[in-house]
Amino acid sequence: MLAIRAFRGGCRGREAAHLLGTLLRPLRNSVACVSTSKITQGQVATQDVQAEEAPKQSPVWSCNEWDPLQEIIVGRVEGAHVPPFTVEVKANTYEQHWDFYQSHGGQPFPAAHMAKAAAEIETFCNVLEQEGVTVRRPALLDHSKEYTTPDFKSTGMYAAMPRDFLLVIGDEIIEAPMAWRARFFEYRAYRPIIKEYFRQGARWTTAPKPQMSDDLYDHDYPISNVQDRHKLAAQGKFVTTEFEPCFDAADFIRAGRDIFAQRSQVTNYFGIEWVRRHLGDQYNVHVISFKDPNPMHIDATFNIIGPGLVLSNPDRPCHQIEMFKRAGWTVVHPPIPDIPDTHPLWMSSKWLSMNVLMLDSKRVICDANEVPTMKMFEKLGIKPIPISIRHANSLGGGFHCWTSDIRRRGKLESYF
Repeated sequence: MLAIRAFRGGCRGREAAHLLGTLLRPLRNSVACVSTSKITQGQVATQDVQAEEAPKQSPVWSCNEWDPLQEIIVGRVEGAHVPPFTVEVKANTYEQHWDFYQSHGGQPFPAAHMAKAAAEIETFCNVLEQEGVTVRRPALLDHSKEYTTPDFKSTGMYAAMPRDFLLVIGDEIIEAPMAWRARFFEYRAYRPIIKEYFRQGARWTTAPKPQMSDDLYDHDYPISNVQDRHKLAAQGKFVTTEFEPCFDAADFIRAGRDIFAQRSQVTNYFGIEWVRRHLGDQYNVHVISFKDPNPMHIDATFNIIGPGLVLSNPDRPCHQIEMFKRAGWTVVHPPIPDIPDTHPLWMSSKWLSMNVLMLDSKRVICDANEVPTMKMFEKLGIKPIPISIRHANSLGGGFHCWTSDIRRRGKLESYF
């Protein structure tokens, strides 16, 4: 039987707690809502489940973040536009960039910067191909077009971060519903590739598309500084409500039969529960949390890079980290990033230094500028393959974000 485990450190918001209880109460599966101090060894015991091989016909097969990589989707810089400065964008960006969004919303990102970013991503693709990985790219779209639904009006954003949108579990591709209105139609860039995979035998699921009406957002979300963010996050309050399921795929990280997810500014409990029910009793979906003033996407906070090996952000400690240690995992705190304060990071923090892509358990693609991080990997017995995508980082992602691995050679196993 499968149970979603909602691990919490400290007080959470009333709305989220009420909704999570309401969603799970009728289910036959149990829910363990415990604090770190109450987790017992028995609660993290590894299940005795036989490993499963990849289906012979499907081109899609990826069960974790570190098995040998064979095929991947890499995002595109071309056509990227600054999203309109709506409440959900404001809640997910840092105040030093708010003027940029207010003056550039709906317009292209600075052309000279994007030209350098495009060249970096082309180099990244070339290196992947030299390492024997098949690289696929999303379609080119015009993200400047304004669109209107019965509930909102917006322009688009980009198709730069496949990890945000595509959740690959075994032989299945799940299209995430997303939470930003500017990303509502982003799926169109990936449909040609997904349809091809489906025709070749992959499973294809589209999560319920949210209305993204005003009810999905707290339009009075009170943020003006980092202190506000810390206080709200500690209370379990986010800009997204529990009106309907929403999630970005990048708020989930995979370790075989165990999937770890966080409630964030773009992923609500309703969305996590949809994933849990959809995956069924082959998988355990665990909700974990962090001391993070602005949670959005888990892979620059908690990045699993091998069986029982995880990078844990020292600035955003995991409330349930003792659970992983008791399960025998090795927890590594990566060094402070070297990226200078003057470099524009419009959509992310400096911790993209730990947003790395594993080619396999002994090779990692990481930032060529982050020398301390490369030394950390060498000490772990992992060979760094250095590439600089510093200008591409400005769009909100590192190597893990800029990609979605479609096929890794390995089996579906339990590691937790």
